[in-house]
Formats: sequence, structure tokens, C-alpha cells
Amino acid sequence: MPAESVNRFQSFAEFYPYYLQEHSNDTCRRLHYVGSLLVLSILGYAIVTQQWLWLLAIPFAGYGFAWVGHFVFEKNKPATFKYPLYSFLGDWVMLKDALTGRIRF
Repeated sequence: MPAESVNRFQSFAEFYPYYLQEHSNDTCRRLHYVGSLLVLSILGYAIVTQQWLWLLAIPFAGYGFAWVGHFVFEKNKPATFKYPLYSFLGDWVMLKDALTGRIRF
């Protein structure tokens, strides 16, 4: 079995340090924050106005900013491609950690 097909992380706690390493560039991290906050804004707007078509913009807002950060500034492939669930969780934990001062904003 190829090494890439083996899930090397048994838990999110094991994955998160790797995730932070893949987001060491300040601009990449900040683009993730912008995308995540935009996702929350779009979601809130759709709920308040009941204009549900706005929900279609969520993946573009979230992943668009993040992928620009990876391909242009970090110069790596997003963890989403190999670890979609852990990566999704990582985005929100990283944002929380930045907002609470645990990691550099």
C-alpha cells in the first residue's frame, strides 16, 4: 500500500500541529481568516434575509481565499486535498486560536 494512502493522523489533535506548519506564512493564514469570516457573514446574511442562494457562495468564499493563500504565498497544496475533514476543522480552530491570541494573527 502506498505511503500516501495511509492516514498518518489518528486524531485531530495529531493533525493540528501539521496543519499549523502548513500555514506558517502570515499572508496565507490571514487569507484563511478573511475567507472564514466571509463564510460566517454570508451564512448570517442568508439566514437573516432568507435569501438562500447566497449559500452557494460559501465554498467560493472560504476555499477561494484559502487556496490563493496556499498556491501564491505558502507555495504548497492545501491540506483539504488529503485531509478534508481535519482541514475543515483546522480552519475554524486556527481562526479561534488567532482571535483568542493563542497564535499570531
